[in-house]
Amino acid sequence: MTTTATEPTATELTTVAPSRWSLDRDGSSVGFTVKTMWGLIPVRGRFERYAGSYEVGPNGTTIELTIDAASIDTGNAKRDEHLRSSDFFDVDDHPQVRFRSTRVHTLGDGMLHVMGNLEVAGVVEPLEFGAMVQPAGDGLAVEATTTVDQRRFGMNSGLLGMIRRPATLHVKALLESDADGRHFRD
Repeated sequence: MTTTATEPTATELTTVAPSRWSLDRDGSSVGFTVKTMWGLIPVRGRFERYAGSYEVGPNGTTIELTIDAASIDTGNAKRDEHLRSSDFFDVDDHPQVRFRSTRVHTLGDGMLHVMGNLEVAGVVEPLEFGAMVQPAGDGLAVEATTTVDQRRFGMNSGLLGMIRRPATLHVKALLESDADGRHFRD
């Protein structure tokens, strides 16, 4: 009798013995899109430095993401400087944006329903979103998109309502097994 090894499914990867995966420095991105100019022009941006992990243990799955808020980049230095100010991210007093899951439900076919807390500019708010997880070589690929109303975090809409809500957040994470997950992406 011969058996053939197959690559595990996403469900198998997320329901096995305790395991930890950390963000790969080169295969991940954290970005956002927000409309400006009364909804006519989208501005896309990204964060250059972040760390995160996906851990499966006896008490369930935990997802964490920590972003260096000062690493924001929209391609416009003056706008980025304003976004770092106390009008928005307030990076001097709150240098990190953090997400930590409180509950992760596996829905099947690699789909997850994630609930947790998002901390931005010192304000913590609950956040729920769907995510997709799938095997990627020896690791995992996780992708999630959600929207956030910036007002929940004390962020204004700028002069004359130039910054619309909500912002769309998109995280694409390539996760490696056995990495420590504590270093920001260069």
